[in-house]
Amino acid sequence: MNILLINPPAINLYYRVGLRLAPLGLAYVASFLKKNGHQVKMIDFNVDKINYRTFPYEKFDLVGLSTDTTRFPVSLEIAKCAKERGTKVVGGGFHVTFMDQEALESGFFDYVVRGEGEYIMSDLVQHLEENLPLDGVQGISYLRDGMVERNPSAPLVQDLDTLPFPARELLPLDRYTSSFRRRIATTMITSRGCPYDCEFCSCSEFSGKRWRTRSVESIMEEIELLYHKYGYRSISFLDDNFTLSPSRVIKISEEILKKGLDFVWFALTRVDTVIKNEKMIELAKKAGLRQVFVGFESGSQEVLDSYGKKTEVESAFKAVEILKKHKIEVWGSFIIGAFNETKEMIKETIRFAKKLNPHIAQFSILVPYPGSRLYEKVKDKIITKNWEAFWGGAPVMKLAKISPQEMKSWIIKAHASFYLRPKAFLTTGLPFLYELLLGYRNNKKVPLIRVNGDWKPIKATV
Repeated sequence: MNILLINPPAINLYYRVGLRLAPLGLAYVASFLKKNGHQVKMIDFNVDKINYRTFPYEKFDLVGLSTDTTRFPVSLEIAKCAKERGTKVVGGGFHVTFMDQEALESGFFDYVVRGEGEYIMSDLVQHLEENLPLDGVQGISYLRDGMVERNPSAPLVQDLDTLPFPARELLPLDRYTSSFRRRIATTMITSRGCPYDCEFCSCSEFSGKRWRTRSVESIMEEIELLYHKYGYRSISFLDDNFTLSPSRVIKISEEILKKGLDFVWFALTRVDTVIKNEKMIELAKKAGLRQVFVGFESGSQEVLDSYGKKTEVESAFKAVEILKKHKIEVWGSFIIGAFNETKEMIKETIRFAKKLNPHIAQFSILVPYPGSRLYEKVKDKIITKNWEAFWGGAPVMKLAKISPQEMKSWIIKAHASFYLRPKAFLTTGLPFLYELLLGYRNNKKVPLIRVNGDWKPIKATV
């Protein structure tokens, strides 16, 4: 079957600050379909200069769209264009997994893949190709006689090593110009699932509470592919929690050092993991770890407990102390706008952020994403049906003690209070902006990587 996979244009917080990252989830589906003998083309409307309204979708047997909440409205427009040209359309990703009825009843999606898509999409394609009944495809939703039919959920992929590496060769790699430490960055995923199940997060529902990891051998094979074949010298590990197994991080770090790979990397971690595993942090730094993303979230223990974070506010200071001791930059996440939060609690979080003083402070307004426990808890308090507003910078639900208009001003005050401090502006604000601008150095189509002191183009061909 001839299949087109589409990454719709993004408007989320990271896109707004200049991050352009390859859609790995979609690339995994593409590689699995290719492995099973199908022709696959990928389009990323974030970097491909293509008009989605006039694209010839009719050349394909099936069009697949991966969409999160903020991109659902534009995904509907793309799906409509494809349907008008007589092509079947399937939706996948976080939003439609939990809002399949909305997608199907729009009339623009024929099928919805719920959850991790590799095996489900391949099974669906096989059934369509052989004209088999759809009842046998686990993990899909579709309309039957005008009613939503939900087949039983598919099991999660237990052995991640069985999945082929993402089909990066189908993407315009020279157009992903996000940089880290003056080197063009690429991305990797080495595990799936998260046992913490924070109230505001839908990851545990989508990928399961059981953490599944690839083998160190598989991880190193992909790292070496990115390093030697593509020429990358910077990798962002986008696992929900890369450091969940400190022993695994130590093994990966040891292998990087043993193989003499000179690259810098970024990962997500937790406060408690850092505090209990300083030796892991020390070794990871030697192996190239330069920045971590930590969800501090709130300076109010009451709010932190309501999120289900299972951490203590005061522990954050010890974690930051350890990270700064080893000269690892901290990208701290802070959330304001919990349902029962007061103005004093918000002020407490802002003071908390300034006292921690991470390299980057990201303030967001709490968003009840479909699939999260928070969404089910407050869905009758959501004040807008415009999914594009769910990017983290605008209020989307009615709070008990703070008005939506006040929340708009608080998110501005939070960033201004942190970044307009003279010392913070010089030490964190300006360098952060400089790193972002380097991703667009001279606005060149072919990005550059810093290798042994020289700028060299990415080897983007395969």
